[in-house]
Amino acid sequence: MSEEAARAGNSRTVARVSHISDDGRTTFLELRDGRTATADHEEPFADVGEIVLIDPEDGSIEVAPRDLWREEVWVGVTKLVVDNRVVVEIGGRLRLFPVPHNENLRAGLTVEGTDSEGIVGVLSSKAISFLDNSTEDALPERFIVPPDEKLSFEDFGGYGEIVTRARELIELPLKHHAALNEIGTKPIKGILFSGPSGTGKTLLARIIANHADATFYVISGPEVLSKWYGQSEELIRRIFEDAKRRERAIIFFDEIDSLASQRNDESHEASRRVVGQLLALMDGFSPDTNVMVLGTTNRPQDVDSALRRPGRFDWHVDFPIPSREDREAILSTSGRKLQLQEKMPHDWVAERTDAWTPAELAAIWTEAGLLAVSEGRNSLLAEDYIGGYERVAKQRRDSRG
Repeated sequence: MSEEAARAGNSRTVARVSHISDDGRTTFLELRDGRTATADHEEPFADVGEIVLIDPEDGSIEVAPRDLWREEVWVGVTKLVVDNRVVVEIGGRLRLFPVPHNENLRAGLTVEGTDSEGIVGVLSSKAISFLDNSTEDALPERFIVPPDEKLSFEDFGGYGEIVTRARELIELPLKHHAALNEIGTKPIKGILFSGPSGTGKTLLARIIANHADATFYVISGPEVLSKWYGQSEELIRRIFEDAKRRERAIIFFDEIDSLASQRNDESHEASRRVVGQLLALMDGFSPDTNVMVLGTTNRPQDVDSALRRPGRFDWHVDFPIPSREDREAILSTSGRKLQLQEKMPHDWVAERTDAWTPAELAAIWTEAGLLAVSEGRNSLLAEDYIGGYERVAKQRRDSRG
């Protein structure tokens, strides 16, 4: 009994014989959790496909009833039938199985099966959709964020140089696409917004999309990989195709590092496929395509290096922790629509909030509002503002230990 089998557990473990060596002395076992083990012996004790029970304490192995191995039944779509073999797409992966006897298979069937038996039956003569309503053209519209007419650059405080640079890279090319084509300059395809969480990357992108009158698609990396697992690249392709039909569009990837992380030997297959799809889509932009691709990340080094090469996400805008002047501007801007009874000490608070993000600064107003309402007032005093600062400061200290 090998060391690996002994580590499989402290109680008897169910396994399946997957292979037997040519000399019959080594049996390869597949465990229920996907791991493998080997058993060395003088005489074969089971045939390929049989179920066995392993006792790691004494190293014994005995043949067990097949019912102990409850295989998960998968559902897939036949993609290609060649002679006696069929290619089945299961959860976004292509698998090859033998054509079962007495089954007249063709491409486009919904079938069920198991890993050991292959296809065991046909469920439908039509292909099941792995994407919700994937046959409908309306699917990409789920990711469109409607423009907010109340949102403007006046709602974005501080970061003056960053705002100017982002508008140059995004708004100008979208609004003056034809003119730039006539000049013959190399088009900007992708821009990476980097910086700590809460620095306003998404807010600025929305404001620019509003101002440029651009259709704004928002794709959350974690959501796409989890909810549409196995079909992420198809979903992204449809969004790009829809965006190309618009007069101007911005495709915004929030937390792009979670969707298109650096590829290596340990990378998840879904992530590798998404990166490949993004590369193909961005390289496939024609001169007539008036689409800008934005991505946000607080770990730019984790974004796949191929996506950061020229012609892709090769433009970079960094959102640092705000300076003292920026903090004062952010405080003033985030509170300008509130009911204030008196002038607020923005300079006093800005002086004491070094290393705070814009989101943390805005939270001061929320706490100030709670203090005012708790005392029966419908407008804010300076003491509420200072009290709000003290509450958020305490939360920051507590969260950092």
